Amino acid sequence: MTSDFADALASGPLVLDGGLSNQLEAAGHDLGDALWSARLLAEDPEAITRAHLAYFEAGADVVITASYQATFEGFARRGIGRERAAELLALSVASAREAARRARTAR
Repeated sequence: MTSDFADALASGPLVLDGGLSNQLEAAGHDLGDALWSARLLAEDPEAITRAHLAYFEAGADVVITASYQATFEGFARRGIGRERAAELLALSVASAREAARRARTAR
């Protein structure tokens, strides 16, 4: 059995989002710190979901997660423990999935 993603790839090109940080900055979020968009996972996770949703609404088939700068070490430098960092990494995936769910519901 193949995955939905493999099936989608087999059916033709997929449109990737335009870059999460671009959308977040356009929405007025300051990403000028070492964690970039990953900082918003802790501070404003709904902003991440809304940014993903904007790309789906613009025609993206695939979005990237808010985990580019999200590492255990990076979070630790901000005083975030390993358990919370793992939760935030999982939240980066959950936010993308939630946006996909909302986009499917709206269609």
